[in-house]
Amino acid sequence: MTYNFDEIIERHGTGCVKHDMLLQHYGRTDLTAMWVADMDFRSPDCISEAIRRRSEHPVYGYSFSTESYRKTMLSWLSRHYGIEAERDQLHFIPGIVAGIAFALMAFTHEDDKILVLTPVYPPFINLPDGSGRTLVASQLKIENGRFAIDFDDLRNKARGCKMMIMANPHNPGGTVWSADDLRKVAAICAENHVMVIDDEIHADLTLPGYQHTAFPLVSKEAAENCLMFFSPSKTFNIAGLSSSICYVGNDELRQRFYGFLDTYEIAHGNVFSIVGAEAAYTHGEEWLSQLLDYLAGNVAFTSDFLKREMPEVKAVMPEASYLAWLDFSAYGYPHAETWQRLLDRAHVALNDGTTFGGKAYENCFRINIGCPRSVLNDVLQRIAKAME
Repeated sequence: MTYNFDEIIERHGTGCVKHDMLLQHYGRTDLTAMWVADMDFRSPDCISEAIRRRSEHPVYGYSFSTESYRKTMLSWLSRHYGIEAERDQLHFIPGIVAGIAFALMAFTHEDDKILVLTPVYPPFINLPDGSGRTLVASQLKIENGRFAIDFDDLRNKARGCKMMIMANPHNPGGTVWSADDLRKVAAICAENHVMVIDDEIHADLTLPGYQHTAFPLVSKEAAENCLMFFSPSKTFNIAGLSSSICYVGNDELRQRFYGFLDTYEIAHGNVFSIVGAEAAYTHGEEWLSQLLDYLAGNVAFTSDFLKREMPEVKAVMPEASYLAWLDFSAYGYPHAETWQRLLDRAHVALNDGTTFGGKAYENCFRINIGCPRSVLNDVLQRIAKAME
């Protein structure tokens, strides 16, 4: 079956954050939404059909992670991550952001230092800040058009930290960390007794030509010192089902974290999150393969457009997923003017770079290119004209 990723799907009026909350976040509705990290593509039919079949049963009572669901998760983890896990090493999580919040509660206390690599997905900053922890940021470098870790800085910043929250692949920018990068991170964290929260939500969206490595596989230090989260939500565009999974290889960490989740009864799935995830991981392979080819085409289209029409923009293009990082600093406009041009002239909603790590990222913006190419072309044309 050939899937049509060029299809325009109207999402307004569906209670969708990306399109229906523009007024709340940007003060207006006349914007093309290129901010929230979900795609504007139709989710795989296999998921819709599985949910439809389950919805035909008239009772939606309490549900649990069935044995077939667990076997499906174990199979996906083996085939796509190379991790041979056991049943009890997995636990359902109602979203990875929720999982990180639970980990902060289970393993840290107020004023504990939490390490992140900036720029970074805003919840990695907001969760520690909002819960009274102390955020410690190691700023990434840009080398050859991609993010790179400053390991000397990371080593200095890791001293005294209790936990590191890491995106693998990175968000924003979609940089796929090498096994050597991850091994160095694991060694630094082990030396400093820093526990690692490993968010691999974008791993299944690693684009053709790149190789993702699961953090627990790079060394014994990594395997024994991390909680790993993965999910079908970004991969199959089902974030609204709030379905994620935690894998923990270390017995002590697993007992402590899963005991916390079970004691407070805060990590149960709803009936459709279980059904949807199982269908995705059982029948979604061909859809995913075609999606990755389409996303790779969008990346190439965006990169070529920027080089041709907006050479001033310094871009980090994704090696995984559909999020690009655009630096408009070379235009010389103050941050407020760049923001105004994007809103008032281009009529496009991007993510403000300052939310990914503060003033260091003024005039940087994250753009979501997980959309039909005709929409992407229109948006890029408007941005180019607005920045003239």
